[in-house]
Amino acid sequence: MTAGTVRLTMAQALVRYLTRQFMEIDGRRVPLFAGVFGIFGHGNVTCLSEALESVQEELPTWRGQNEQSMALAAIGFAKAKRRRQIMIATSSIGPGALNMVTAAGTAHANRLPVLLLAGDSFTNRVPDPVLQQVEHFGDPTVTVNDAFRAVSRYWDRITHPAQIIPSLPQAIATMLDPADCGPAFIALPQDVQELAFDYPEEFFEERIWTIPRPRPDRRALDQAAALLRTARKPLIISGGGVRYSGAEGVLGRLAETRGIPVVETIAGKGSLTHHHPAHAGPIGIIGSTSANALAAEADVILAVGTRLQDFTTGSWTAFGRAARFISLNAARWDATKHRALSVVGDAREGLDELDALLGDWHAPEGHLSRAKALFTEWDTLLDRHQTPTNTPVPTYAQVVGVVNRAAGPDDHLIAAAGGIPGEVAKGWRVKNPNTFDLEFGFSCMGYEIAAGWGNAMACEGRSTPIVMLGDGTYMMMNSDIYSSVLTGHKMIVVVCDNGGYAVINRLQQFKGVPGFNNLLKDCRIRDREAPLHVDFVKHAEAMGALARRCDSLADLESAMEWAKGTDRTTVLSIVTDAHAWVPGDADWDVGVPEVTTRDSVRKARAQQEQIRAKQRVGV
Repeated sequence: MTAGTVRLTMAQALVRYLTRQFMEIDGRRVPLFAGVFGIFGHGNVTCLSEALESVQEELPTWRGQNEQSMALAAIGFAKAKRRRQIMIATSSIGPGALNMVTAAGTAHANRLPVLLLAGDSFTNRVPDPVLQQVEHFGDPTVTVNDAFRAVSRYWDRITHPAQIIPSLPQAIATMLDPADCGPAFIALPQDVQELAFDYPEEFFEERIWTIPRPRPDRRALDQAAALLRTARKPLIISGGGVRYSGAEGVLGRLAETRGIPVVETIAGKGSLTHHHPAHAGPIGIIGSTSANALAAEADVILAVGTRLQDFTTGSWTAFGRAARFISLNAARWDATKHRALSVVGDAREGLDELDALLGDWHAPEGHLSRAKALFTEWDTLLDRHQTPTNTPVPTYAQVVGVVNRAAGPDDHLIAAAGGIPGEVAKGWRVKNPNTFDLEFGFSCMGYEIAAGWGNAMACEGRSTPIVMLGDGTYMMMNSDIYSSVLTGHKMIVVVCDNGGYAVINRLQQFKGVPGFNNLLKDCRIRDREAPLHVDFVKHAEAMGALARRCDSLADLESAMEWAKGTDRTTVLSIVTDAHAWVPGDADWDVGVPEVTTRDSVRKARAQQEQIRAKQRVGV
């Protein structure tokens, strides 16, 4: 070891560096990396775990039950922290690493930071092929970790101990850049982890990171202001970037002062409260009648912090062909879509500067009041669908209504896939900003419970995550109920048991295909007389959770009050209707067979062609 250096293994140096990184949040210095989710196996158990064990108080390691769910928990944590703190997930080589690919795709699609550290095979290749190694005959440099290239914003394989010196700062900068934010993946070959190297002491100096706020180009802002001043029926679409920028207050004031209604994307829902004076509802395929009506007639749309995915745009059928878009986004890629007037920059700063350029301009008199009238009609419709009735099986909407009313103002709602997303996007009335997490950028089944665990860590007992999911996604990934009991991070899990994959069954039948392999009753079953029901209460109790079956909405209401007072994760199960849905949907472009012998499919194909005729293509 030479003067001014520290001799450490690569794994030890990596861990030491991570513990020296900090972030300032609301005037308080906190570790940038709040913890590690880890399952150890060969590839990370001998060297990386040795390094992590020595820093348990600075960088706590939490053991999950599945590598995918651990990384999903890290994503839920990052969402709750609004991308200002990051969790790490580590795995062994082979199947352990590949289990994290789905989570990496979820983080990539949703622009969320997570650091993934996977073990890798030997760079020297002496013991090849090692356990779990997948060999590529024409390219021996390829390992399963190359699968992460397609779903990572930053990807690296450390083949020499010195390489972490330039690599780790780049990985962090990527995860904290609003334009490039996403998962960073670093492969750690087993033999390189063990190697010692004389690292410069400066590498381990403490650093406080900040999230950059790039200001938009002034000329682009001038053009945006000029275009907005021509609007007769302006509309603002609030995306997830509004929340991550902390732009909720600026957006709300601009919209109310200027008389512009605000509709929300799935990721943007919760930037405004439900009853904010400018709020007009969720837009798109799982949106409201109010927002979709406003979108259809809007002449200038200011899209803020949204990637304008098909569930927002109704596969680009939700807007008139003559409508003009202004896209304010930190990412150039997102800002440039569909010939929008591109304003590349931070949402909060961009809105503030745009507001100043608008002078005394105000949307035409009555525009916002009409939007609020439409929203009031939508609210009334929600009330009608959420009001309990005497039907023996409650609907999703009624269940959502009960849970929403019982939730505290700071409790976080978490959902992801199946029928729940549409019902909570439409029917969950947000009480406080940033208390709504609907992962629908990747629609990842299995996200919900894992994210609830991560959210509970992020909120540190200040609020309780409420996870809502269907029986199908519960069966796919539920082991973090046990994780949360083990670590003492409470959540409330509401399982809506509707007998299978009900919402995809809805789409299947709507497009002319008979019910097939989605609802349990339509699956290939050996014994039709055998019970199909899963006892979710007993299952949850077997993992150490408290649980209760609810046979009515009144039972659910009582159970929610009970669950709020329990001392650990609590699971509530209620049978729900597989065929009743809240209306308000926009069109959706999906593939329908061009040739078929089924009349029902031919009819669906004709309807699909009508949808495609309305699309904005290349305009």
